[in-house]
Amino acid sequence: MDKPAVAVLFGGRSSEHSISSATAGGVLRAIDRDRYRVIPIGITRDGVFVLEDDDSDKFALDAAHLPEVVDNGTRVLWPEGGTDRLLHVRRADGTVEDLGTVDVVLPILHGVHGEDGTVQGFFDTLGIPYAGGGVLDSALCMDKHFMKIVLQAAGVPVSPWVTVSPARWAADPDGVRADAAALGAVLFVKPARAGSSVGVSKVHELGELDEALLVAFAEDDKVLIEAAIVGREIEVAILEGRDGARARASLPGEIVLTTREFYDFEGKYLGGDGAEVVCPADLDAAEIAAIRELGIRSFEAVDGRGLARVDFFLAADALYVNELNTMPGFTPISMFPKCWIASGMTYPELITELIDTALERAA
Repeated sequence: MDKPAVAVLFGGRSSEHSISSATAGGVLRAIDRDRYRVIPIGITRDGVFVLEDDDSDKFALDAAHLPEVVDNGTRVLWPEGGTDRLLHVRRADGTVEDLGTVDVVLPILHGVHGEDGTVQGFFDTLGIPYAGGGVLDSALCMDKHFMKIVLQAAGVPVSPWVTVSPARWAADPDGVRADAAALGAVLFVKPARAGSSVGVSKVHELGELDEALLVAFAEDDKVLIEAAIVGREIEVAILEGRDGARARASLPGEIVLTTREFYDFEGKYLGGDGAEVVCPADLDAAEIAAIRELGIRSFEAVDGRGLARVDFFLAADALYVNELNTMPGFTPISMFPKCWIASGMTYPELITELIDTALERAA
C-alpha cells in the first residue's frame, strides 16, 4: 500500500455508459501497476457505485456486445470528508472491508452525471483529488450552447447556430424552421448535452428538420441546430501544462469520411465502414501551428484542466472550433490517445500523465 491508490471510475448513468466501460477496459490493461495500486469502481446505469474485479477483458470493446457495469451486490462507501480518504466496500453479505486510502480518482466517465461537473463537484466536496476537468470546464463543455458562447466571447470562431427548447418548438415551429433555414441548406441537429454523436442528425433539406428535432429531443431538452461547415474534420489533443507551464497540444489528427455522411456512433465504436481516424493528419507546418494554437486558446477560454480534445472544421476560408470534449474517447483506438502516440507518448505514459498531473495539483 506504499503506492498511490488510483480509483478508476467508469460506467455511469448517461447514454455513453458502454463507451465509458470500454474505455475502462483499455485503461485497466495499460495502467502502470508498478507505479499505482488500482481500485476499479463501476457505476451502474441506475447510478449505483460497485466494486469491480480487476478484469480488463470483461470490458473489451465488442461491437456485437457493448460492455456495461452490472449490479454485483457490492456498494462502494466513499470517505466521509474532511481529512478522511479511507475507502470501504460493503459486500453482498453485509460485511464491510477497508480498501485503504484513495489518493486520486481517474473518472473516465462520458456524458451527463460524470463529464458535466457533477461528479467533479462530489469529489471536490469530499476533498479527494481527481484527474481531468474541473467543475467549470466540465459543465461548460458538456453544454454545447454555453460552450459556443464562451468560445465566441474569447474570439474563437464557431459554426453559426440556434438553440431550441421543446417549449419554443411547440409554440413557434414556423419560427424555428425560419431560423434553421437562415443557417443554410444543410444542417446538423444535435442534443446540447450528449456525446459520441448520440441523437445527432444531418439535415439535407428543411423537410427533414422535424424528425431530426424529435431524435435530438429524445436525448436532451435543449437542442442545437448548426450550419454545416464544408471542410476537413480535424482534431487535436490537449494536456494541462505542468509546473505552471501553458497547456500542450498534440499533432492534429483527421476524421476521413468516405461513404459515411458524418462521424456517427456506429463509425466511432461499432466498426462501421466509411470513416477512418488518421493521425497525424496531412497538414502543412502553418496549418499545424494554427490548429495547435487555437486548440490551446480554446482550452484556456473554458478554464480547461487535465485534458480535452478540440474538434475543428478546416474550411477553405477559416478554421472553426466545433466543440471541446473534457473526457474524450480514451479507448486505445480513439483519437485522443492516437494523437499523443503520434506525438511521441505511449498509451500507458498518457494515463500516467493524467494521474500525476492530478497528484501534482493536489500537492
